[in-house]
Amino acid sequence: MSAPGVAARVLGAAELEALAREVAADPAAWASAVEHRADRRTYALLRDDASVTVWLICWSPGHDTGFHDHDRSSAGIAVAAGEIVDERLALRGEPVRRRLGVGQATTVEPAEIHRIHHAGDAPAVSVHAYSPPLRRTGAYEVADDGRLLRFAQDGDEELAPRAAG
Repeated sequence: MSAPGVAARVLGAAELEALAREVAADPAAWASAVEHRADRRTYALLRDDASVTVWLICWSPGHDTGFHDHDRSSAGIAVAAGEIVDERLALRGEPVRRRLGVGQATTVEPAEIHRIHHAGDAPAVSVHAYSPPLRRTGAYEVADDGRLLRFAQDGDEELAPRAAG
C-alpha cells in the first residue's frame, strides 16, 4: 500500500503487460491457487494495492467473459498455461480475434471493449494486471433492436456473456 499522503502511481499498458508476463512466468507465485472447474472460471487475487490489482484466472472449455470494458483501468494479460482467445468488438464486421498461448500476452486500454474465452481442449491459466486497480467493469449486451447496452458491475463481480433482450 502507498504511504498516507503519497499518490498511487498508475501503470501504463506496457508496464502491466510486463508485470503480467513476469507473474505468469513464475509458477511459484500462483500454482497453489489453480483450480479448474467445468461450471465456471475460478479466480485468485494475487496483488491488490493502491497502484495495481493482479488476478489469476483459470479457464476450462466453454468459459467466456462476454464483451466488457475495464472502466478506467488499463490491463496487461499473459497466458501461463493453455490457450485463450481475446476478441475486440468491431462494429464493422467480425470481432478482431487473437489466440494467445503460453508466454504470449496482450494489453487492453480502458476505452476498448473486448471479451476473452477459453480455447483448445486443455485447461488454461492467465494472469491479468490492472491499473488503476480494477474496481468496476461494464458488461455489454446487444438488444433485440440492435442497440448496444452497457451494464456497470463491481470489479469483483463475475463477467459472463449477457443474453440479448
